[in-house]
Amino acid sequence: MEPRLDLTKVNPAAHKALLALNAYVENCGLEKSLLELVKTRASQINGCAFCLHMHSKDAMAHGENPIRLVLLSGWRESPAFTPRERAAMAWTESLTKIAETQAPDEDYALAAQHFTPDELVNLSIAIAMINTWNRLAIGFRGVHPPLEKAA
Repeated sequence: MEPRLDLTKVNPAAHKALLALNAYVENCGLEKSLLELVKTRASQINGCAFCLHMHSKDAMAHGENPIRLVLLSGWRESPAFTPRERAAMAWTESLTKIAETQAPDEDYALAAQHFTPDELVNLSIAIAMINTWNRLAIGFRGVHPPLEKAA
C-alpha cells in the first residue's frame, strides 16, 4: 500500500491543531491504560492498521498484557476486563459506530455509572480523537512502520 499524502507536510497547521487536542486527551486525567484500550478498540472497529500498530505498542509500553489486547475485540465474552473498562468499551463502540447505534441510553447509563461527568466528557473526546486519527490514517493511506522481527 502506498501513502496518498502526508498531512504533516501538506497542512502543518491542521496537524498542529490535532496534536493540541491529542495533548489534551493524553493529559485529561483518565488512566493511560484505559485510553490505550479505547484507542485500540476504536481502531479495531475502523480497521486502521496504522493506529492499531501504534496503540498496541503504546498499551504494552504502559504495562498492558498482550493477551488482553488479543482479547479486546471479544471483551464482552472475556472476564479479563474490569467493569470500568467494559463501560468504556461499550461507549467506545457506541460512539465509533454512531450511525448504527445512535449512542443508546443503556450504553450511556453504563458509562455514567463508572465515570464522573467530567471523565465521561474526556472519554468521549478521546473516542472522537481516535476516530479522527483513524479516518485520516485510513483516508490518506498511512502506513505503519515495519514490524520488528520476533526474538
